[in-house]
Amino acid sequence: MSAAIRAERLDAGGRATVGECPVWRAQEGALYWVDIPARRIVRLEIESARRQEWAFAEQVACFAFDAAGRVVAGMESGMFGVTLSAAHEARVVKLAAPAFAVSGMRFNDGRCDRQGRFWAGTMVQDMSLASPAGALYRFDEQGVLSAPVVDGLITQNGLAWSPDGRTMYLSDSHPQRRLIWAFDFDPETGTPGERRVFADLHHYAGRPDGAAVDADGCYWTCANDARRLLRFTPQGRLDREIALPASKPSMCAFGGGDLKTLYVTTIRPATNATEDDGYVFALNPGVQGLPEPDYAGLLPVA
Repeated sequence: MSAAIRAERLDAGGRATVGECPVWRAQEGALYWVDIPARRIVRLEIESARRQEWAFAEQVACFAFDAAGRVVAGMESGMFGVTLSAAHEARVVKLAAPAFAVSGMRFNDGRCDRQGRFWAGTMVQDMSLASPAGALYRFDEQGVLSAPVVDGLITQNGLAWSPDGRTMYLSDSHPQRRLIWAFDFDPETGTPGERRVFADLHHYAGRPDGAAVDADGCYWTCANDARRLLRFTPQGRLDREIALPASKPSMCAFGGGDLKTLYVTTIRPATNATEDDGYVFALNPGVQGLPEPDYAGLLPVA
């Protein structure tokens, strides 16, 4: 069903070119996200509207915090450990790098599973090539980067886990794919089973971009190019749609003190951008989210 829910634009967060990877930090009352081509991580304290940002030498696509407040991030050339200082300085140390299949690749969507392993996928930056050279990797708590766990991806996206951690979700948002898959997942070993189609967005509006799972176990995907969020039940049935002001929602995350606020990053297209494209939005979807797991490993002090 479609729901008429107001989405508030967070003007204090500024306008991104490609806003992605919103991460709620409950202990700070702050939302973090990235602007990929601007090579920045942005932080916004929700109550005070105080904004900070950190610049990097490479594009940052996805990240997660550890228990000490340090960051593991997927960038252009690999996985990095990052220390964000209050003085707007970011210190980085390279942790690992995959053997990229072709040139012009980078990491894209990523987050931790329920056990605190950091997962991230790669893609060829030039989407017009439709190259299936992308793959999904696991960066475990010992700091070891796996070989490709899932391969043949064009534009990897949509990582999320069910509340019990036994189902992993993954999407490919390229216009030629538009698929969301589900995998039976072994929480102890961090191993997904065979993929199965969970939702085919050729039957719905938009392309499946970043995602989140709520406390009911339902999967929320940002329908890029369609100005909306779609919620699928664990059985893969669409049961809710929420319209958004921005044309290209990119990723969503639950936050707020009660985890009942859904934050949505968006993309500002190079042409025909609306006045809302590129901002972060906040809305109350009527359900509660789940805490985002910290990375379980020990990151070096950069």
